[in-house]
Amino acid sequence: MTVALMWEAKAAAGQGAELLAWVRSQALGPATAPAPAPLRRETLTAPGGRVLVMTWWDAPYDAELPEIPEPDGELVARAVHRWRFETAD
Repeated sequence: MTVALMWEAKAAAGQGAELLAWVRSQALGPATAPAPAPLRRETLTAPGGRVLVMTWWDAPYDAELPEIPEPDGELVARAVHRWRFETAD
């Protein structure tokens, strides 16, 4: 089964480039333990300082998977939104 994780944040005013750089630097999972690699990882942006990261995993829907953490509060205008989806086909 393929599971997709979505992580979306809205940058604080004037912090869009910094938030994008921060999210690109984030490894998935804890630094102390090797984490499984996603099948695919894609980072997207939208006007208004929005950053979206989508990752695809070969795992059951309820699997414990590494996720991108919350960024420093100075980078974001609100809490990060997270969603989990499974392949419908």
